[in-house]
Amino acid sequence: MLARELAPLLYVQRDEWFPLERVVAVVNPLRPIIAYHLLWRDDVHGSWVPFTVPTDEEVVWVGYSPTHAPTDIWTYWHGSVLHTNWKGHGQVAIDVQWGKHGSLPHGIIESDLPTWRKLNLFYALTWIGLPDIWLGDLTRPGPLCFCHGYGRYRDFSKLVLLPNRVDAVVRAVDATAALEAVFGHPYSRKTPWPATDQSQP
Repeated sequence: MLARELAPLLYVQRDEWFPLERVVAVVNPLRPIIAYHLLWRDDVHGSWVPFTVPTDEEVVWVGYSPTHAPTDIWTYWHGSVLHTNWKGHGQVAIDVQWGKHGSLPHGIIESDLPTWRKLNLFYALTWIGLPDIWLGDLTRPGPLCFCHGYGRYRDFSKLVLLPNRVDAVVRAVDATAALEAVFGHPYSRKTPWPATDQSQP
């Protein structure tokens, strides 16, 4: 019940092509934190590379108080784990990037993102990486481009109610076996838990 109660609302970029396929919530028995592993159907880049996994796994973590109110959120953002204090903000909300599904705390100030992982750089990559996207379309169906401006790239307005989408809830520190059972093998194996130091970005 707690895992579903604290499951974030996802604000997905409005033109997102790939649907959310499966969701596994992992409740940590040693820390007041829940990991939400999100499996998207594919990634817009690199799908033509031989032996790539035809899915895209992302992770969002929600920390909570003894009263079960959300206190912190961490999101996996292209190799970085972003941390945000969420005390007093109510239901956790996450913005989901077009095509690559990087997860951001809803309403984050873009200048606070890591230097080489700014949102506008990923937008530029949608144009620079067009040949990569087209090659991917030869092997797995996907969009031909992000054919809009930067303002639309930041339009996170497609609401996905994650509490209604949780396929499995697991209580474990190491949930590898459960994730393989639900997601299949192989899957991306993203960072299982954020560091305990909440001063990280």
